[in-house]
Amino acid sequence: MIFGPDRGELDDDAVAAAYPWPDAGPWVRAMMVTTLDGAPAGPDGLSGSISGDADRGVFDAVRRHADAVLVGAGTIRAEGYGAQTAKPADAAARAAQGQRPATVPAIVSPSLDLPWDSELFTGSDEVPIVLTVADPPADALARARAARADVRRAEGDDVPARWILDTLVAEGLRRVVCEGGPRLLESMTRAGLVDEADITVSPAFAGLAHVNATDGLDEIRTFDLVHVLTADGFLMGRYVRP
Repeated sequence: MIFGPDRGELDDDAVAAAYPWPDAGPWVRAMMVTTLDGAPAGPDGLSGSISGDADRGVFDAVRRHADAVLVGAGTIRAEGYGAQTAKPADAAARAAQGQRPATVPAIVSPSLDLPWDSELFTGSDEVPIVLTVADPPADALARARAARADVRRAEGDDVPARWILDTLVAEGLRRVVCEGGPRLLESMTRAGLVDEADITVSPAFAGLAHVNATDGLDEIRTFDLVHVLTADGFLMGRYVRP
């Protein structure tokens, strides 16, 4: 840690402790990695190619005591998410906090075009929650209902950010890590639901071929810098909403 309350070397447990969850209320963390030129992915279109061991260490630490990992369908398809499973080392701490043994995958998909046979759905310890519109394509809805998934439908032709969070909180999932993509993150930010941003700057240029255009925000949302970690040339910043 080069900026923040505990400067110096940090082991894995100290890194996790540097990203505390509040005791009360829902808390949404946005997580992303970006390059020096603002790219969210490498030439292969994957965020993993601009990541590294240091970034993945923070990524794992932030997820350790989360209730849900919230992701858009496009990110699921592009990144090939695997099963979300319980970690024996965290079992006691999660149980003491009244949490489920593993994080719950929560996927936003208006079209329900998802890799239903992937390990994310077949191998996760908790049944994934899929959040969709009121009337998705009938064949896609039938396929989703046949899969290992808990399908929740909003009332209209979109999937509102507030409804997403309310649905998760109603299931006791209050600690939410939002991993994108950009449209989902922008929607959560526009609704004022992002409490924290954990942003890694990768020491690389990758070009902007994989930057997806969004509608943009109506106003700037600012966050306070809490700490900066560094390793292997990566900078990992924790920002909290004022």
